[in-house]
Amino acid sequence: MNYKRPIFIAELCCNHMGSVDLAKLMIDLAKKSGVDIVKFQKRDIHTWEKRKPNIYNSQHPNVNEAFGKTYKEHRKFLEFSFSEHKELKKYCDDKKIGYSASVWDIKSAKQICSLNPKMIKVASPCNSNYEMLEWLCDNYSGEIHVSLGMTSKEDIDKIVKFFINKNRAKDLYLYTCTSGYPVQYEDMCILEINNLIKKYGKVIKGIGFSGHHIGTAVDISAYTLGATVIERHFTLDKSLKGTDQKVALTKEEFEELILNIDNVRKALSYKNKDVLDVEIKNKEKLKW
Repeated sequence: MNYKRPIFIAELCCNHMGSVDLAKLMIDLAKKSGVDIVKFQKRDIHTWEKRKPNIYNSQHPNVNEAFGKTYKEHRKFLEFSFSEHKELKKYCDDKKIGYSASVWDIKSAKQICSLNPKMIKVASPCNSNYEMLEWLCDNYSGEIHVSLGMTSKEDIDKIVKFFINKNRAKDLYLYTCTSGYPVQYEDMCILEINNLIKKYGKVIKGIGFSGHHIGTAVDISAYTLGATVIERHFTLDKSLKGTDQKVALTKEEFEELILNIDNVRKALSYKNKDVLDVEIKNKEKLKW
């Protein structure tokens, strides 16, 4: 396997707490940590309220972390408008860091694609929205990254065949992902990376890993298995309000993750000779 530096994505998700100013601060810190792309979320609240009325009109399941009395109010509070996304895209461009967003419906997909990001993310709950996938394949020329949480092997195969038939598999990334906050280690199942590489590695552009867990050891393991994109949630402070803060990485943790993967990448090689140059003096001194 030819190991290269992976793409590092900082998912800001809800951790900006609905504040553009906080989002800009997070962009600054993500850039300093060495991250390549910061990613947001975009959804049309009206579309999702119609699709999930019972959920959107009920109380948030975690009241202490909610930003509204109902799930709809919570989502509206956290949702950036299209004009705010345009502002954040320009801010990323000025800071020379990539901008992207997970799109949750076709209206949001059309808006974000008009900003011409290098990549678009399709979140796990939306990877069966074939109307949106078709629109993206037909109208967006960049990379399409698809998370596979809550998705059967049959459905994964269906997604890949769809992209092949649309002649867009060359732009497709598939992400191993377990949909939970936080995810316990025994539920991460990162050996699925091997299955994705074996089955689709020669067909699609790459394999990603999106983690919702504590720590960074699993991210390094995912990289050694062949993940070429590492995505983690990003936070200013784990003690801040919000369900995603505690599973997110701080600037310092992201720096450490990137450094550790860079060092592991250097170590992932075979010997080019039986006795390495660094061993010669020790061989003369210590060998029987």
